[in-house]
Amino acid sequence: MSLHAEATTLLTGWVAPTPAQEQDRRDYLDHLAVHPGGAWRSCFPAHLTAGALVVSHDGRHVLLNLHRKAQRWFHFGGHLEPDDPTLVAAALREAREESGLTGLQVDPEPLHLSRHEVAFCDPRGPVQHLDVRFLARADARAVPRVSDESLDVRWFAVDALPTQDADMVEMVALAQERARRTPATS
Repeated sequence: MSLHAEATTLLTGWVAPTPAQEQDRRDYLDHLAVHPGGAWRSCFPAHLTAGALVVSHDGRHVLLNLHRKAQRWFHFGGHLEPDDPTLVAAALREAREESGLTGLQVDPEPLHLSRHEVAFCDPRGPVQHLDVRFLARADARAVPRVSDESLDVRWFAVDALPTQDADMVEMVALAQERARRTPATS
């Protein structure tokens, strides 16, 4: 199955947690229906991306990176690559590359969708990232490291985020709700 087909199947079956997320889900599916290459970075002015919000084993902290280009704290994520068989695999790859963590457990159900403009992604101009975000749990012994894409990588208490960006706050709240429904396995 192509990544485009997998993304379409995943998003078709996903039950969005809010009306706004449902509208994003529909918009992503419309994008994929119109653009056969809509999952790839070459699709301009919008394309899918995948990411993971990494939470501590006990769910009380989130691991964020201070993005080198954006100069802001974000979850881990990025562009899809030809070797990514699924969106979940792409999110896991990005989380590993950017955090240095191994042993992450990724929930295969999307956590959050975010459509946002990125000015530095494409020389043709600003592009819309249609980000599909997943929840990843770190091992209790996880020790992150800074990657070339980050200025810093740090754990933050879920009630003490370094940003009050509505998108980040909503994603962390959804992660906490998901964690309450599906406790971590040891």
